[in-house]
Amino acid sequence: MASVRSKNTKPEMRVRRAVHRMGYRYRLHRKDLPGKPDLVFPSRRVALFVHGCFWHGHPCKRGDRIPATNVEYWREKIARNRHRDEINQQILVEIGWLPVVVWECQTIDNGLTSLIKSILN
Repeated sequence: MASVRSKNTKPEMRVRRAVHRMGYRYRLHRKDLPGKPDLVFPSRRVALFVHGCFWHGHPCKRGDRIPATNVEYWREKIARNRHRDEINQQILVEIGWLPVVVWECQTIDNGLTSLIKSILN
């Protein structure tokens, strides 16, 4: 657990490199926005979150698994994370921002560039 990071994770770094290569500029981890989005595009009012599939309960192969020990704790932990994410996204919408989630599994394949273009255009 000590090696689990909230900033500068591999999926986040993949997204940051791709976005920068495409010519977009952004701010990192704005503390004044709910949920501290990983990338913020102030001129477009887009808050981009790069979520780990396991930690945020994505229904993909990686996110669908639960550790064999302490199962109830992990179910509750992931449910709390999902609930917190929903609330933060609702608040962002209410204050005029577009919250966007990029999942860890989406950063692995080659479609990352087209995904970013569809988000920011």
